[in-house]
Amino acid sequence: MEKKALQKFFIRKLMNFDPPKWGASHTEERNIFKGLPKHLIGMKITKQAINELYKLGFIKKYKKTSEIHISLNPEKKKEIEEFLDVLL
Repeated sequence: MEKKALQKFFIRKLMNFDPPKWGASHTEERNIFKGLPKHLIGMKITKQAINELYKLGFIKKYKKTSEIHISLNPEKKKEIEEFLDVLL
């Protein structure tokens, strides 16, 4: 799986939670790795994909209860949707 496909997977995962994880609605970082094939969890390309999403500002990090929580950045909603459209 290439990096862009992993990024799309992570964004879609956050969008498909009930409720979707935008802004103040957040989830533990480890939850977005559920559903990935086991051989990809912890791999360098997976870490690079998530770190690039942090750098682009698409995903925000929160330090909660000694765990890192994440959510999609609502200020970047248009850019996120364009990013997903390009990958289709």
